[in-house]
Amino acid sequence: MQNHTSTARSFLLRGTAGIAGGLLLLGVAGTAFADEQQGADDVDVNVQIAPLTTPGSLSMTVASDSTALTENGSTSVARQFTGTLPTVTVTDTRDAADIPAGAGWYVLGTASDFTSSTGDTIGAENLGWAPNLIDGGDSGLVAEGDVVDTALDGGPDGVGLVDQELLAITNDSAGVAEEGSWTANAALTLKTPTTVDAGDYSSTLTLSLFE
Repeated sequence: MQNHTSTARSFLLRGTAGIAGGLLLLGVAGTAFADEQQGADDVDVNVQIAPLTTPGSLSMTVASDSTALTENGSTSVARQFTGTLPTVTVTDTRDAADIPAGAGWYVLGTASDFTSSTGDTIGAENLGWAPNLIDGGDSGLVAEGDVVDTALDGGPDGVGLVDQELLAITNDSAGVAEEGSWTANAALTLKTPTTVDAGDYSSTLTLSLFE
C-alpha cells in the first residue's frame, strides 16, 4: 500500500509540476503581449548638402533674336539696306589652368537666303557685314573678323554671308580667360538689283561659337 501511495503521490507531484510549468509558460507569453510603452522621444535627422562644384564653361549669348534692315544709300544700279547685328557676348568662366594648351575660340556667322511671303528670294550672297569689336578686353588677344562684302560689290571679299564668316576670334583662350567676357556686333548690309521684287523678306543669320 505504501508503494501505491508513493506512486500516486509522485504522479500527482509530477502532474502538479507539469501544470505549474504550463502555467508559467502561459504566464510568460502573456507578459510579452502585455508590455507597456514607458517613454518616447523623437530625434531629428539633419544633413547639409552643399551645391555641386561645377567647372566653368565657354558660352555665347546674343542680345536679341531679331534685327531689321532699312533702306539707306541706294543708287541707280543697286538698292541698299543696312542695320546692325545685335550685340554678341562670349563669356568664359573657366580657370586658365583648365583650358587645353593652344586652344582658341571663334564666332562664325552664316545667313540663309531671304524669302518673302510670296515665295520670292534674295540670295545670302547679297548680305555682307563689317564686324565690330565692342569690348575685346585689355590683352589685345581678341580680334574682330574681316569685312565681308556682298556679291554685288564684287572682288575677292564679295561672297556674302553664305558660309561661316568670322565675327570674332582669339588664338589663346587661356591667355584671355581672366578677362571673362567680350562683346562684338557688326554692321549689316544687303544689296540687291533695282529690279528686286517688293515684299517683306526674312533671313536667318546663324551664329556659332567654336573652340
